Amino acid sequence: MAFSRISKLDPPSRGIFRKAAVMLCSLLTSLFLLHCLADRCSPSPVRASSRRAAGLFEDSRSPRTKRPAYEWTAGSELTGYGAARRSSRVLADERARQVSEPPEESFILPPPDLVASSRRVSPRFAGKLSPLGEGSKKLPQALIIGVKKGGTRALLEFLRVHPDIRAVGAEPHFFDRNYENGLEWYRELMPKTLEGQITMEKTPSYFVTREAPARIAAMSRDTKLIVVVRDPVTRAISDFTQTLSKKPDIPSFESLTFKNRTTGLIDTSWSAIQIGIYAKHLDNWLQYFPMEQILFVSGERLISDPAGELGRVQDFLGLKRIITDKHFYFNQTKGFPCLKKAEGSSKPHCLGKTKGRTHPNIDPEVVQRLRDFYRPFNMKFYQMTGRFFGWDD
Repeated sequence: MAFSRISKLDPPSRGIFRKAAVMLCSLLTSLFLLHCLADRCSPSPVRASSRRAAGLFEDSRSPRTKRPAYEWTAGSELTGYGAARRSSRVLADERARQVSEPPEESFILPPPDLVASSRRVSPRFAGKLSPLGEGSKKLPQALIIGVKKGGTRALLEFLRVHPDIRAVGAEPHFFDRNYENGLEWYRELMPKTLEGQITMEKTPSYFVTREAPARIAAMSRDTKLIVVVRDPVTRAISDFTQTLSKKPDIPSFESLTFKNRTTGLIDTSWSAIQIGIYAKHLDNWLQYFPMEQILFVSGERLISDPAGELGRVQDFLGLKRIITDKHFYFNQTKGFPCLKKAEGSSKPHCLGKTKGRTHPNIDPEVVQRLRDFYRPFNMKFYQMTGRFFGWDD
C-alpha cells in the first residue's frame, strides 16, 4: 500500500526536476550571452582610450569591425579615457544633428606622429578657424618703401581712410633689420583683411637697403611698390632737423655736408646726403621689379594737392577713388593738409608734433652747392621715371 502511494508520486517529482533543469540551463545560457555581448561592446578602458586618441579605425579584436574616425574641431582635446568616452557621445549627438543641420568645418584627428609633433592646430588653418567676416592675416600686396622724410607717414595715414586698405601703423623693418625672423613672423604683424582688401605697410629705409629688393621679390614679384620722393636738398635738411631734435650736440649741417669745406667735396657717406641720390637706389630696384610696378609720389604735391596724388595711388592699387578733396583741410599752423575724419574716428586728425618741424637756417652757399651736386642725379631720375618733379627750377 505504501509502495503504491510512492509510485503515484514519482511522475510529478521527475517533471518538476526536468523543468528546474531547463530553467537553470536557460539562465546560464542567457548569462553567457550577456557576458559575450558586454565584452564585445565594451573594450577595456586602456585599449579604448589609446586607440581612440590615436585616431585608428579598426577594433583590436576583429580586423573586419570598422570604427568611425573621430573628428577634432578647433579648440577640442582628447586626453584620457573620460575624454575619449565624451568624444564618443559627442560624435553620436553630432550624427543625429546632421540630419537637420549642415556639417561644420572640422579636421580629422591626425595620426600619432603628427600629434606628437604638434599639440595645437597648425597656424595655416588660422584663417579658416576665424569667425565669418573677421578675415585673416596676409602678407602685404603693396609696400611704401621710401623715402625717409619724404612724406611716407602722411601718405599712409591718408590711405588708411580707404575701406579697402588695411595697414600696419608702426614700421616693421622686416626686409632690412628683421628678415631673419621669417615670413610667418612678418605675417603675424599684419592686420586681418577680408576678401578684396589690400594689406600694406611702410618702412622708408627699404628704398636705400641693398638687400631689400631681392628679399621682397622672393616674397612676391607681384608686390606693388610706392616711393614718396621730395627735393633731395630739402629732404636732407629735414633729415638733419629730425636728428638734431634727438641729439642737440651733433655737428652743424654745413660741417656734415662736406668732406672738405674748402674744396667743396660733398660727403656722400652721410646718410642724409646719400638717401637723396634717388637714381642710384632705383637702379637696384629695377633689377628685380619692372617700372610699372613702382609708383613715385611727389612729396611736394602731397602737400599742395593731396587728393590728386591720392587719386594716382588709388588707381595704381586698382581701387575705386574714394579718398577725394572732401577728406582734407589745410592746417595753416603746421603748413600741410590734415584729414577731416581719420580712420575709425569722427574727429579731424593731423600728424603729430614731430611732423612739420621748423628747419634751421642753412648757409645759402651750402644749399646751392648741394643743388649743383644733386642736379645730374635728378635729371637721370626724371628720365628713369618719366616724370619731372621740378626740383631744379
